Amino acid sequence: MKKLLTLVAVAGMFTFVACGPSAEEKAAKEKAQQDSIAAVEAAKAAEEAAKAQATADSTAAYAAAEAKAKATQDSIDAAAAAKKGGKKK
Repeated sequence: MKKLLTLVAVAGMFTFVACGPSAEEKAAKEKAQQDSIAAVEAAKAAEEAAKAQATADSTAAYAAAEAKAKATQDSIDAAAAAKKGGKKK
């Protein structure tokens, strides 16, 4: 009886080993993992590029607002100077 149980146990172990993943399945799993890593890195790069573009856009908008404010102030100063000059005549 002991020999029969030992034989059944050994056969069961071989069955479990034989049902494990094949080399193709292991390679497919590794490829899927590498693809996931590449996708995450691409997403990070796109996010950083978007952040850099947003910063550049914000800086350009600020510079344009500053230029508009300076032009407005220059117009006001020119009008005031013309008004003062007109009274002297």
